[in-house]
Amino acid sequence: MGLLDGIRSVLGIRAESDAKRDADPEDLFGMSTAYLTMEADLGYESADAGALCFSGVDSSSFRDAVDEVEAILEAGREDTGTEFSVSEDDHGYHWVVLEDEDPEDLITSLHFAADTFIEHGYGSRLLAAVFAYRNEDGPAYWIYSFRRGRFYPFAPRPGRERDSSAEFKLESTLDGELEIEREKEYWYPLWPSEGGTHPWE
Repeated sequence: MGLLDGIRSVLGIRAESDAKRDADPEDLFGMSTAYLTMEADLGYESADAGALCFSGVDSSSFRDAVDEVEAILEAGREDTGTEFSVSEDDHGYHWVVLEDEDPEDLITSLHFAADTFIEHGYGSRLLAAVFAYRNEDGPAYWIYSFRRGRFYPFAPRPGRERDSSAEFKLESTLDGELEIEREKEYWYPLWPSEGGTHPWE
């Protein structure tokens, strides 16, 4: 199984068939309290970035959905100052990438983007929402799997290593505030491309 197949399996078809509850974009608002707990209890600060990962469809109606997401974010940029871009990674997955110093704006904008895809009938194309943080030990991410309806932590380190102790500490601290993925096989690492910093780069 290659890397691309692994992503499809863990965040895609197998995750959907094994899901224990339906994914709900409202779950993303759980980060509104979680980021405060991370800062107060664990010393993590927001990295001022977040992203929505989705798989594309070669159709005009899907392009219309993406266009509407961009239009909504463009309109919101004037009010919130949230910068955004839409890109494709080396694995063929698409990303809506957001940057804002206010974590609440990031959470709200990611929710709007996800909800727009769902309203257009493309909720099944949503794979993950990613929230970026950092502390003195390095970066950490909370990843929400839309197919599983659960969050899991990801703490990447140089050399494609994971800081398991940091991930388990995040899990234990945020348990109760977030719907945590209990089955560790679904804690899939979203490694950045070579030379990238974040999973969407």
